Amino acid sequence: MNGYWYGPYSYSSYVPYVQPVAHDQSEERMQIVIRLIQEAIADERHDELFYDYLLSVAPTEQEKKVITGIRDDERKHRSLFRQIYTQLTGQRPPITGEGETFQKPASYLDGIEQALMGELKAFEKYRVIYKYIPSQYRDTIFEIMTDEMKHASYYNWLYAKNK
Repeated sequence: MNGYWYGPYSYSSYVPYVQPVAHDQSEERMQIVIRLIQEAIADERHDELFYDYLLSVAPTEQEKKVITGIRDDERKHRSLFRQIYTQLTGQRPPITGEGETFQKPASYLDGIEQALMGELKAFEKYRVIYKYIPSQYRDTIFEIMTDEMKHASYYNWLYAKNK
C-alpha cells in the first residue's frame, strides 16, 4: 500500500468528493461571510467593552494581566475583520457599536461565565466564516479562531479559580 493509512482509506488514494459550487451559491456564501464579518466587528467591540469592565473588577494582578491580553486580542481581531471586510467589499465597514453600552453582570464570576460562553459562540461563528471565505483569508481566520479557543480556556481557568 502506498501513502499513509487513515481508517478504510489510504492517504495516497483517497480523494474526498467535493460538490461543485454553483455561481449563485458562491455569491450567497460570500454574502453570508460579509454579514458574519459585520457581526464579528460589532461583537469584538462589545467584547472589548465587556472585558474592560471585567478588568476593572478583577481581584488580582494575575487575573488583570490575563484579561488585558484577551481584550487586546479582541482589538486585534476587530482590526483584522475590518481589513478583510474592506478587501472583500471595497468599502469600509459600517460604524457599529461606537456608543455602545452593555449590561453589567451580577458578579465578577457571572461576567467570567458570560465571557466564556461568548468566546465559544464566537468560535462557532468564525468557523462558518472560515468555511466559506476565500482561501487567502483562511490563515487570518484560523488565527482568530485559535485565539478564541485560548480565551475560552483562560476564562474557564478564571471561572474555576473564583468558584
